[in-house]
Formats: sequence, C-alpha cells, structure tokens
Amino acid sequence: MTAQVYALLRRNQRDGLPPVPEFHMEKLRSTLKQVVREWSAEGAAERRASYGVIVEALEAFFADRTDRAAIRVLVPGAGLGRLPFEIASRGFSCQGNEFSIFMLYVSYFFLNRVERVDQFTLYPYVHSFSNCPAQSDQLRPVSVPDVLPTSAIPVGVEYAVAAGDFFEVYGADPNEHAAWDCVVTCFFVDATPNVVTCMEIIHTLLKPGGIWINLGPLLYHYENMVNESSIELTLDEVKSVARAIGFTLVNEQMVPAMYTNNPRAMLQYTYQCAFFTATKALPLSKNPSQPQ
Repeated sequence: MTAQVYALLRRNQRDGLPPVPEFHMEKLRSTLKQVVREWSAEGAAERRASYGVIVEALEAFFADRTDRAAIRVLVPGAGLGRLPFEIASRGFSCQGNEFSIFMLYVSYFFLNRVERVDQFTLYPYVHSFSNCPAQSDQLRPVSVPDVLPTSAIPVGVEYAVAAGDFFEVYGADPNEHAAWDCVVTCFFVDATPNVVTCMEIIHTLLKPGGIWINLGPLLYHYENMVNESSIELTLDEVKSVARAIGFTLVNEQMVPAMYTNNPRAMLQYTYQCAFFTATKALPLSKNPSQPQ
C-alpha cells in the first residue's frame, strides 16, 4: 500500500500535479498505525485495555435484557470501525460516527470489501526512524484483518457508520434526541472543541435511563490552535459538569491504555484514562394523588 502511494506521488510530479501536502501524508501514516490498532492481531492487547473494558461495562448494564438487537448504541469518533464492530458482534444494534475522511475510507474498506482474514500485509512502521531497536522491527510486516467483519454480525442486528461532525449530525437533529440506549466514547471527548457541549449532546441523545460509557484521556486536540476555540477542563471539572447536566456517575476509575503504540519501540506512551459510566435520570413519575 505504501509503495503504491509513493508511486502515485511520483506520477503526479511527472504530470506536473502539485505534491500532496505533508499534513495529508502524516494523516496517511497515522491511519496505517490505526489499522494495526483496530484490525490486526498485534493490536489485540491494546484493544483489550480499552475496548474490552467498555464492552464489559455495556454487557453488565444490559445483563437482564435478552433483546440485545433492540438496544441502540451510538459510538461517536468510531475511527476505523472496530469498536462498533465489537459491540454489534455481541448482538447490540450499533451505529458509529466518524468525521475524518481518511478513517471513513479505510473503515468502509475493512467492513465491506475484505474477503478473508490476513488478506493484506502492511509495513506501518517503515516511516518511523526513532527508537527502533533493530531494522527488522522497523521493517516488520503486519497482516490485516485479524477477523472477517462481514461474517461476524448476528442476523437482525443493525450496524452502520454515519459520516459527519458529531455536533452537526446528532446535536441538531431532533429525531436523534432521546433515541439511544447507550452512547460510548473512547478517546473521543477531548477530540471535540467543546467538551461541555459534547456532554450536553450525549445527554440529549440518550433515552431516560440510558447510559454513557466513557474511556479516554484529556489530550485536548484544539488546545492552543490558532483561530480555533477550545474548552479544556480538568477531569474533576468534567465530572462536575456531567453531574450538573443530569448524569449520575458510577464505576469511576483510572485505566492505563495505549493508543497506536508500537510494542517494539524503545519509547512507550501510556495514558492514564478516565473511565466511568453515567446514567441519564428517569423522569420523576407524577404523584397519582396530585390533581390533573
């Protein structure tokens, strides 16, 4: 895949087309590492540390429900679609939401066009020159995908990915309000410019009694960006605002997790992720003795 990309670049230069911006090339390189995280056996341990905790909480909350296909789960910031896939493969109806065109193209490919396990071989670390123990680590191949998505979703389960900005697609559509049993955010809330608005929208989307499951750090993506507004809260402030919005927080803990980490690199980044589940209160039932 990388060789084909660079062949295209050389052809574009030969034909007098402008070079691809470095910003887009960096997006491509990061997307290749995201493929490893989400769709390879090498990424299984990283997925277990985050997706595993989320799925466990989801199954525990709805443990008394046998009609899983009727339970609607929304996953904003779905990336390459593995987390929504894991949820749907367990019988829950799930919709992912993603804004990045890079993520959308690649997720569509893996979810709809792959024909067999380990069909493709990537070299995702070939562009990484720092903290390499050996050349073989930098040049090692990674096979993808580790599962065949098209054959793993139970019959009757709705599974889809919606493209677009979370605030615009869901926050502005009244048909989405009080329409979801669960909203799952994994490494997402800090990727929005306004974490307060993000939580308000999540609360609006949930049905009364619904649950928000969150795991991730607070590495605010819009912090110090020129011409971009950004609200950066501490974790204590995030929880305080969530309660003020109307959530009841439980299962609060810190979970160590990595993100697109190269397990053989000499430098390892581990996030201490905030994990919690938050329920939206049921409406107070009217006292039958009160006058109508």
